Amino acid sequence: MSEAPRDTNYFFSSDLPTRPRPEDGVVLVTGASGYIGGRLVPELIERGYRVRVLVRGGAEDYSRRWPGAEIVEGDALDRESLSRALAGVHAAYFLIHSLLLGPDGFFEADMEAAANFCEAAAEQRVGRIIYLGGLADRQASKSRHLRARMEVGAQLAHGPVPVTTLRAAIIIGSGSASYEIIRSLVSRAPVILMPPWARNLCQPIGIRDVIKYLVGALETPATQNRSFDIGGADRLTYEQMLRTFAEIIGKRILFIPIPVRILPIRFYGYIAGLITTVPAPITASLMEGLQDESVVQGDDLRELIPFEQLSYREAVARALTREEQDQVHTRWSDSYPPAHELAMKLAELEGGPTYTASFFILTDQPADALFRSACAVGGQTGWFDSNWMWWMRGVIDRVLFGVGTGRGRKSQTKLEVHDVIDFFRVEDLQPDRRLLLRAEMKLPGKAWLEFRVDPDPDGEPQKRQRLSITASFQTTSLFGKVYWYFFLPFHHFIFADLLEHINRRSPMYQSPQP
Repeated sequence: MSEAPRDTNYFFSSDLPTRPRPEDGVVLVTGASGYIGGRLVPELIERGYRVRVLVRGGAEDYSRRWPGAEIVEGDALDRESLSRALAGVHAAYFLIHSLLLGPDGFFEADMEAAANFCEAAAEQRVGRIIYLGGLADRQASKSRHLRARMEVGAQLAHGPVPVTTLRAAIIIGSGSASYEIIRSLVSRAPVILMPPWARNLCQPIGIRDVIKYLVGALETPATQNRSFDIGGADRLTYEQMLRTFAEIIGKRILFIPIPVRILPIRFYGYIAGLITTVPAPITASLMEGLQDESVVQGDDLRELIPFEQLSYREAVARALTREEQDQVHTRWSDSYPPAHELAMKLAELEGGPTYTASFFILTDQPADALFRSACAVGGQTGWFDSNWMWWMRGVIDRVLFGVGTGRGRKSQTKLEVHDVIDFFRVEDLQPDRRLLLRAEMKLPGKAWLEFRVDPDPDGEPQKRQRLSITASFQTTSLFGKVYWYFFLPFHHFIFADLLEHINRRSPMYQSPQP
């Protein structure tokens, strides 16, 4: 799809009181495929820095996304590649977080990544490290997630390279996991149970303020070898945040207080994973942190980097506006599930997939309109008349701790490689010709869905198009084979219907005549 025009209101740091320091040298950003890193990279480029971005795969795709950055492939769990990425770097942002592995899997991965990073940075004589962690009491925190974030910060500070640590609580912004959990709960649940920990205090912070602090810390040498709490203008209980959100969107909700702790917090996380757009492995980890009070202690950073912080209401209003404008630039789903960018690609299968099923129609609609219509599937648009089948498959996936269809889309009008469409991810996109989606739901194998627009080989050139869908499935297990043949009869109804609707809707996407 065509590249969106440059959004001049996108950059958050234009009013920072600090001065850009591009003369200091190269700045490395890790975790750039995630929510925070994806917002930070263009801010640094806009301020004139030479930015190097570490990604695990898909360097060519990220080069198109950030043409002003140097893209290198590597992994924080691979010392050699990490050392290459840090060579000649003045400052490095450590934004790597394995939260996506769930509450039982992230600690060891995070600690190994931090140890490797610390050693490689010292070896390459990096000038400083800037780390974004979680806001909580290191000694008394009940959350494994937040304790792990603090241990990572301690591991980074263990080495000789100066470290600046910023600790944030809930981050509110379009596309953030915390924001989408709150929005989904308020929008979808008529009744919300309020356990005792819902009355704990928190100091949420808007995404633009987080980016300002990250950039400002780089431009303020006095922040080296120091740790700072960062938060927004308000201190609210979690219940107050939900009530305020409901008030902003005009939703009436019955809040029922529960006087004692009856159910474990992981149960609430699992239920939230079923209700909200965010899968259970993430909601369970985030909701563990609600057992702690997360408020800023001290105003040292505000004295060094003074600016007016957003209130919770302002942060929510800005996030809602971004969604209404279809201008969500990064989203938590950009990096979920873990290591998706390293997943097997359809073109990498030796001998091709085990099974395929193809369907096509011939149409007189122009190729560009057909392609744009195909690129509009999923998310708010849905999958047309067979929506209930896609929805049911998504429900089953969420029950099995999969991604489900609730992830939706980051944008309903724009699409790029690596973007999410419900329980698919864009693997390849060739304008006006090919859209290849890789399945990320729980499956006994690997699956792809390919949309193609080709000239009719038997028709007159440029007169008739062949619109096709091909489902591909790779499996070696008996269960995988049974799964394919069980769903095979449904393919005709689902895909034939989908093709007809894409064709029927294509006039909506025709380019205006000159």
